[in-house]
Amino acid sequence: QAQLVESGGGLVQPGGSLRLSCAQQGFVQAYYTIGWFRQAPGKEREAVSCFSSSDGSTYYADSVKGRFTISGDNARNTVYLQMTSLKPEDTGVYYCASSIPPGSSCIDVNGVDFGSWGQGTQVTVSS
Repeated sequence: QAQLVESGGGLVQPGGSLRLSCAQQGFVQAYYTIGWFRQAPGKEREAVSCFSSSDGSTYYADSVKGRFTISGDNARNTVYLQMTSLKPEDTGVYYCASSIPPGSSCIDVNGVDFGSWGQGTQVTVSS
């Protein structure tokens, strides 16, 4: 299974933007599903967004709808999470993960088995 490498995190002021990248390295399946998750200090990990290259389905948590956009670049085997209008409550470590089996639909993201995880990238939204 491909190794996942996140990048793009950092410190940003409220209202600012960041773009996270999740690069799949090694053997990449023809179809894939990548989920983005975040974990804030003292809180449980939550699913933020999901993209499936198999059926084109996407998922967004209610807290990020209208502000975050997920997209896939098959040529680069990379999934991006464009985050705009960032809020302090968006602070946390962001992880990407790939589904088992590859290409699972994001329609029922809670039913997807995300078996391979990246190392995470820190996002801090603060003035």
